[in-house]
Amino acid sequence: MNIVTINCGDYVRLMVEGRVDTNTSPRLQQAILNAFQRKNEVVVDFLKVPMIASAGLRALLIGQKTAESKGGSMRLTNVNEMVKNVLEMTGFNHILTVEFGFCTADS
Repeated sequence: MNIVTINCGDYVRLMVEGRVDTNTSPRLQQAILNAFQRKNEVVVDFLKVPMIASAGLRALLIGQKTAESKGGSMRLTNVNEMVKNVLEMTGFNHILTVEFGFCTADS
């Protein structure tokens, strides 16, 4: 998994590429926490994420709790059908701010 961090003015955008699973989720979690050290708003772009496992959900939950504790926000964008199904089956679509479908890099 690769993560590119982009400073977008008021927020940090994390461009995630690859599977988010037991082996890679610690890197996602650390990238999210590092982003919240810079800004209070973080966008996690899942355009190139084919799947997410339970360990990845944990990383996202920690990110959401960090956002809430800082009075900020975290949202997922460009979530594909496979990831969408996992989020819906686990109820994470009610915990996280998720944009299903695709948006521009400026979103």
